[in-house]
Amino acid sequence: MSKRLYVGNLPYSITESALHEMFSEAGPVDSVKLITHRDTGRSKGFAFVEMATDEAAERAIAEFNGRKIEGRSMTVNEAKPLPREDRTGGGGGGKRNW
Repeated sequence: MSKRLYVGNLPYSITESALHEMFSEAGPVDSVKLITHRDTGRSKGFAFVEMATDEAAERAIAEFNGRKIEGRSMTVNEAKPLPREDRTGGGGGGKRNW
């Protein structure tokens, strides 16, 4: 089962392919998603890396958490799931024509 990792404090110059290559040292990588600003396309300094196995994910955390890249110490840990809002409420919205 794959495990998703949060990778933070990245230099803005890093690319998805560079992250994929780096994390492949710890084991098989399923995907890499570098988070970018929607208007400029510039990196926001963090990414999500999905490792193919739990063992590879643990190895990646041990090897890369705190490792310096371009003078910045990376943060690598297991990604927390996004909080889900209770979406059972009434809808509505829309413009009222009173």
